[in-house]
Amino acid sequence: MGDLYDSQRAMRQMRKAAMQRGVVAILDVGTSKIACLVLRFDGPEQFRGADGVGSLAGQSQFRVIGAATTRSRGVRFGEIDAMQETERAIRTAVQAAQKMANVRVDHVIACLSGARPRSYGLDGELNIGGGMVSEQDISQVMANCDVPDYGADREVLHAQPVNFALDHRSGLADPRGQIGTSLTCDMHMLTVDMTAIQNLFYCIKRCDLELAGIASSAYVSGMSSLVEDEQELGAACIDLGGGATGISVFMKKHMIYADSVRIGGEHVTSDISMGLQIPTATAERIKTFYGGVVATGMDDREMIEIGGDTGDWEHDRRTVSRAELIGIMRPRVEEILEEVRARLDAAGFEHLPSQQIVLTGGGSQIPGLDGLASKILGQQVRLGRPLRVQGLPQAAIGPAFSSAVGLTLFAANPQDEWWDFEIPADRYPARSLKRAVKWFKDNW
Repeated sequence: MGDLYDSQRAMRQMRKAAMQRGVVAILDVGTSKIACLVLRFDGPEQFRGADGVGSLAGQSQFRVIGAATTRSRGVRFGEIDAMQETERAIRTAVQAAQKMANVRVDHVIACLSGARPRSYGLDGELNIGGGMVSEQDISQVMANCDVPDYGADREVLHAQPVNFALDHRSGLADPRGQIGTSLTCDMHMLTVDMTAIQNLFYCIKRCDLELAGIASSAYVSGMSSLVEDEQELGAACIDLGGGATGISVFMKKHMIYADSVRIGGEHVTSDISMGLQIPTATAERIKTFYGGVVATGMDDREMIEIGGDTGDWEHDRRTVSRAELIGIMRPRVEEILEEVRARLDAAGFEHLPSQQIVLTGGGSQIPGLDGLASKILGQQVRLGRPLRVQGLPQAAIGPAFSSAVGLTLFAANPQDEWWDFEIPADRYPARSLKRAVKWFKDNW
């Protein structure tokens, strides 16, 4: 655990250095696409008069100056499967973004969607004897949290203090400078497979880039797609990606639970490909143009030409009704949503005061999905789009870019994490495992 703690601290320093230099790249390594955005950090004054439109709060300090996407290769379930293929795809995306930005990039901040995330809710206590809470006290109370034995083959990806209590006054975001006797801290820790992170580290190194930060894509999608009230009151963000579906639950502006389901949009495509016996590329095109999950009476009569170039005239002239296509797609989409429902139930989502669910990611664009999701997941479902970020091209503002846009926000304004504090290195005990959302029931 000490190794990743040190490397995360080093990445934070690298991120600060890259921001001072003024340019950093964002890399979203997904199963279906690899997106790269180049950010310039100039401060708000540089381009206030340029657009005539002020930027949104908290976004004034950076601007997207280059963007590129390429088809992902060598990635399955959000994890790197074939190193050389992925390296080539990352190089393609980064070079295209550099060319558009007309600047060389050395540092990237990346996110990954798979890696079997697991959430833990930890708590710690410290007696400060009626003095003022200092930075050192916060480090110590976080070090006092009971860290469960999460396994030798896993690494901590996020460890964020989500709530502080000072003498039974709970719900404090930052108790520094306040006076009290007893300080307690609730922390959310997210662990992932070590090999998935190491592969990403190594792949980015092979592309001659330095990693200046790493995040879970379920977390950053939630940051960009949930509005402030939803993050405050409690909401779940479901990021329907190509190879995996990320789930993150937010409360009091912090992520308190994350998970992922290893099924995504590519599985829907492969179902169409097998069901209609057509190549994957054709299946993807048919899904994009004609797909849906709710059949109406009209759909029996709407015929879709499959096309093909096998040379067999009969085979290449086949047509299929839209109702049949929906019949193939709907069971798989239902399966994804049922899995998500099971994970949310396990996390205790029904105990949150607001049970808003936001669907985002490329897979959320299937027509009729919000209606189906509200039947399976509960009533309050909406489709989410990422926030507007300065300089983002029109092609990159859809739900498929939620994690890339969220990563820009993560790069500009990262939340406090365990490694931002000087934590005594001897404090890594292995004790009891606690429920991910247990602290919430006790505090609100």
